[in-house]
Amino acid sequence: MDYNSQRKKLILPEYGRNIQMMVDHLATITDRDERTRAAKTVISVMGNLYPHLRDVPDFRHKLWDHLMIMSNFTLDIDSPYPLPEKDILEEKPEKLPYNNHRIKYKHYGLLTEKLVEKIKETEDPEIKRVLTVLTANHMKKSFLTWNKDSVEDDQIYNDINTLYGGNIEMPEGMILSHSKDLLQKKNTKPTNNNKQQKNNKKQFYKKHN
Repeated sequence: MDYNSQRKKLILPEYGRNIQMMVDHLATITDRDERTRAAKTVISVMGNLYPHLRDVPDFRHKLWDHLMIMSNFTLDIDSPYPLPEKDILEEKPEKLPYNNHRIKYKHYGLLTEKLVEKIKETEDPEIKRVLTVLTANHMKKSFLTWNKDSVEDDQIYNDINTLYGGNIEMPEGMILSHSKDLLQKKNTKPTNNNKQQKNNKKQFYKKHN
């Protein structure tokens, strides 16, 4: 029995072995014009495998690139597109630099530190007040992600002061959202009323479109 593991390894397995055999056959055609015509036929067969992509821009360009790749860049044909270069395709991508930013409180995340920096930069008292309240509530919600029970507001105030690098001016009478409310918002699932409202909207748009 002939097992796939004993056969020639497919370069692009998504096209299957029959397409690969067609591509291999192209290399045996001596006449260049005939070889080009045969290549166009193979391209058509390859395109039939993915009819839903026919209207995608540059789809045929991609097919010609794949044809050349499956031939191991050995085909001498007249392609309607610039042929891909083997060296460029085999070139290894550059290594991405790691983010070495040290987060002081990992349970609050980097976004919280950016918000605190924004508070420092803001001069408008009203905007500064709103940012402080939003940041403190965001910190409380982030804290509850790791501690499901509760957290005292004083803990949040101390942590935001630490990130601020001093005593941040808290808005007078500032009260953070209750832990239960924050947890409830996070775990809220669509109610039957919400589902009914969505269905009503869909029916409305169907009638008026």
